[in-house]
Amino acid sequence: MKQKEALDILKMGYNTFLTGPPGSGKTFLLNKYIEYLRKNNIPVSITASTGIAATHMGGVTLHSWSGLGIREKLDDLEVRQVCDKGYLRKRIKNTGVLIIDEISMIKASQFEAVSKICQYIKRNIRPFGGIQVICSGDFFQLPPVEKEGREIKFVTESDVWKQMEMKICYLDEQHRTKDKKLHKILNCIRESKAGESKELLYQAQKVAKDLKRVFTKLYTHNVDVDSINYSELNKIKGKEYYYQMGLRGNLVVAEALKKSCLAPEKLILKDGAHVMFIKNNFDAGYVNGTQGKIVGFGAGDLPIVKTQDGKKITVAYADWTIEEENLIVAGISQIPLRLAWAITVHKSQGMNLDSAEMDLSRCFLEGMGYVALSRLRSLKGLRLMGINNLAFCVNPRALKIDKQFRLFSKEASAELKKTPAGAVTKRQKLFIKYLGG
Repeated sequence: MKQKEALDILKMGYNTFLTGPPGSGKTFLLNKYIEYLRKNNIPVSITASTGIAATHMGGVTLHSWSGLGIREKLDDLEVRQVCDKGYLRKRIKNTGVLIIDEISMIKASQFEAVSKICQYIKRNIRPFGGIQVICSGDFFQLPPVEKEGREIKFVTESDVWKQMEMKICYLDEQHRTKDKKLHKILNCIRESKAGESKELLYQAQKVAKDLKRVFTKLYTHNVDVDSINYSELNKIKGKEYYYQMGLRGNLVVAEALKKSCLAPEKLILKDGAHVMFIKNNFDAGYVNGTQGKIVGFGAGDLPIVKTQDGKKITVAYADWTIEEENLIVAGISQIPLRLAWAITVHKSQGMNLDSAEMDLSRCFLEGMGYVALSRLRSLKGLRLMGINNLAFCVNPRALKIDKQFRLFSKEASAELKKTPAGAVTKRQKLFIKYLGG
């Protein structure tokens, strides 16, 4: 499905699931819809399964937004206790549209619990109390974390998902990478063609040239990532520059935002340090994942980064905020950089990397190799140190539901094309009116 078709479906008020491979424009499309809703004065709540994903769109975690917290399910008494909070009742009562990004990381029981909370507060037995729910994600990405021995239950297996009559929008245009070989490798992994993807990757590595750039090291385990970064930093002689994170607004919310953001509370930099941007700022000339080297410090000790394409950027403080009803509840400020000699595959999810040195020889989850490789903009930026067979595997259940998603998306696209343009516009206007816009 094309992005324009998917946006038309969103505007018509359907519960919708946006999916497709990394770089197909899911986040871009969500931001376009959020902009449209705000322009029409529609209250929209932006959430995600993880804090890192939530900060990409200025949202909060679904657990925080709903009051669910760390619980995985709720009985009727617990629902009433959660809903006793006045601020929570007001927040959910005022929500017309709920966006949930990185839905693949949400457990079925959590999805059902949030729906119960919304039903109770909205006094409406429809799923999520009648709120339009837009889910976005890719089930080939890393699954929900489960306790040892427990089978992972995808959100699509919940009763609520089945009741929601979701329109599936499978985006298939590639916006992140123009590297056809990388695109083919990722598609082979998605289609469970492990042997073909392995052969393509090995062929690409044989002809890969060492561009003599500094590569971010991607590891499958948390072991020593910070110590590697600071060990490399300590090898550089010279003055250290310290940048302390600033918090404002509701301190409890700001603390939660601090924990979920990739920005370090205390950033230490030196001339010559390898760094990576952790936020998008198109006007300043960088995006999340852009890498470079500190080449000096300007007025106010602001770091100057020379990116891998030779551009010099003086990096100012950036803000991460949480909004409710278009008002900023809490915010943090920090230089949008982190040391980038090493990072975990889990932390890299949601990033676009210019280059990476990967050791995938200890992959312990299906989908981990897929996530790591899909961070790259091009195979030219890959130095592969090791890889195991699990890195080429995806969850068999994810493979099965992906085939269903493709079919349902074709049906939704065909249905939209059959609908007269006037009828589409009329429904979109009626939905805005229904939400009070």
